[in-house]
Amino acid sequence: MPATPPPSLEKLSSYPTMTRWFSPGLLAKLLGRVVVSDLFGQYADRRLILAALDPVDAEELIKRARKFMPGQNDAQAWTFTPDESGAVWVDFVADLGDGFDATFAIASLLASEMLTVDGTKLPRGQLLLLGGDEVYPTASRDAYRKKLRDPYDWAFPDPHPQLLKGPPVYAIPGNHDWYDGLVQFLALFSRREHLHLGGWRTHQRRSYFALQLTPTWWVWAIDAQLDDDIDQPQKDYFVTIAKKMPEGSNLILCAPEPGWQYTLKQGNRSFSVTDYVAWIAVQYCKGVQIPLVLSGDTHHYSRYLGDDGMTQFVTSGGGGAFLHPTHQLADIVNIHRPDDDIMWLGGRVKTLSLAENPTADGEGGKVAPHKACYPSRRESLCMLAGNLFFPFYNPGFALVLGAIYWLLGLVAVYLPFDVFCIAPLVLCGGFLAYTRQQEGGGAKVNLVSIANGVLHATALIYLATWMSAWNAAHLHLPAWPRDGLWEFLVFAAEMIVIGGLVAAELFGIYLAVSSAVLNLNHNDAFSSMRRNSHRHILRMRIVANEVRLYPIALKRIPRRHQWRRNDAVTGSPAPAFVPTAPLTPHLIEPPILIRVPSALPSPEVPAAGNAGQ
Repeated sequence: MPATPPPSLEKLSSYPTMTRWFSPGLLAKLLGRVVVSDLFGQYADRRLILAALDPVDAEELIKRARKFMPGQNDAQAWTFTPDESGAVWVDFVADLGDGFDATFAIASLLASEMLTVDGTKLPRGQLLLLGGDEVYPTASRDAYRKKLRDPYDWAFPDPHPQLLKGPPVYAIPGNHDWYDGLVQFLALFSRREHLHLGGWRTHQRRSYFALQLTPTWWVWAIDAQLDDDIDQPQKDYFVTIAKKMPEGSNLILCAPEPGWQYTLKQGNRSFSVTDYVAWIAVQYCKGVQIPLVLSGDTHHYSRYLGDDGMTQFVTSGGGGAFLHPTHQLADIVNIHRPDDDIMWLGGRVKTLSLAENPTADGEGGKVAPHKACYPSRRESLCMLAGNLFFPFYNPGFALVLGAIYWLLGLVAVYLPFDVFCIAPLVLCGGFLAYTRQQEGGGAKVNLVSIANGVLHATALIYLATWMSAWNAAHLHLPAWPRDGLWEFLVFAAEMIVIGGLVAAELFGIYLAVSSAVLNLNHNDAFSSMRRNSHRHILRMRIVANEVRLYPIALKRIPRRHQWRRNDAVTGSPAPAFVPTAPLTPHLIEPPILIRVPSALPSPEVPAAGNAGQ
């Protein structure tokens, strides 16, 4: 399918803005998608189908993994060519396909042949890794077109549209890519005719992959589906690759979720799945080291350092989706809890610490520790104040809450004694179901839900009683139900509009307070605001036995009216749109050097059946 020509600025206004996650229609649609995708996952796992349609031997699998290494004798294929210092450069971005503006801005950074960031020149990656959730909110042909393909095509216009040769792009799916059973993802990224994503080229055959980057470095990327599950063909694939990897290889592991942040979430097994795949590498490749684990899914940047002094766990989900907070991040994460089936390589790393960097605080040159997260914790907490405007960000949801207030308000007016039982029962039950779905069970969730339900019940009873009395005293309308149609309609309008504003404001305050104080509802507290800031990518310089990470950020994203057509540029392909003020990328923290010692003792391989899920 050919690239879409860039539209005029007027037509660009029709491209998506940030997803309204609390839109009633979207919530209903997402619920249906989740149910359908769960059925796909259980009864029609497309990973199994794709593996069955790709019955190649071990030699072909390893040939694909080494496809871009020098000396492969394929004139049409891209080659990872080291720069003058002997380094290969790789880019990583995740959670990217939401509103056009952020997606295009990030794609423009990735496409630039050379970025100058804080005085350092950083060349474009020779490989682009997409770490999951390539579109939001659900996977569809139109969403992939407008939220991924068009922005990336226009940011990096294809210099050789008739040629296969071009920097490769590989992707793993996130949960939003799975919401159509992975149909669109596979149609784009696993196609045999090689999709041209701007100047990049797809080559993968499955939704998971392994690639050799240098003689000593490899990358493995996992597809854990929606159920934190590794299918048998995927296990067999990584076993085959591990057996063919040179002794003493270094491995970058890309996971679909930052399981190290989710170890306290009830029923979440994503960390165990990542550990399971890591054990495959350790068991079948002698001397392999895994110094770096990457993930998206959470839309912020954070970096944890293992107590072995080497292993880094990095969350990098800044490609375009709404911002996630950082104020809830734990300083120390215990990942050695055998009783909970939570371990990393049998205990090789037991605790993770949120990394710190020394930074000048501007007062007399004093140096203060700066946590390796973006946005900063202070910024993250301050952003919660935006939930005070919840009704204005989410008017459709406010009307739904108003309708509930109206229905219960009728009970308050015509059954004034019964409402004291009915309203708390309905609202406490509703909030309990909602919070359990978001945060799991537990005494804290139960108490917060009950308190929230009682607060809303009190508000609606008072509001309904006061409005009914005011209408009777001032409007003198005929009584409902015999002759009181107007009374009925006026009360409905009052409760739905005014009650909706009150209910939505209380809900916004609840989200802000529970996120700031109770360590709950972080996702909803930020998705409700749709913050379009603090985006980032990860650029990696790989040479010898070390990798250096450059977390490159854009704090400010141009708004829709701040883009202009790039008509004046001639010569080599250039972005179709440029901002009226230049993008100003900066480093989130100083470059992170991960150096792998030449010889490290390998962890003891557990008995068969104990290294899995």
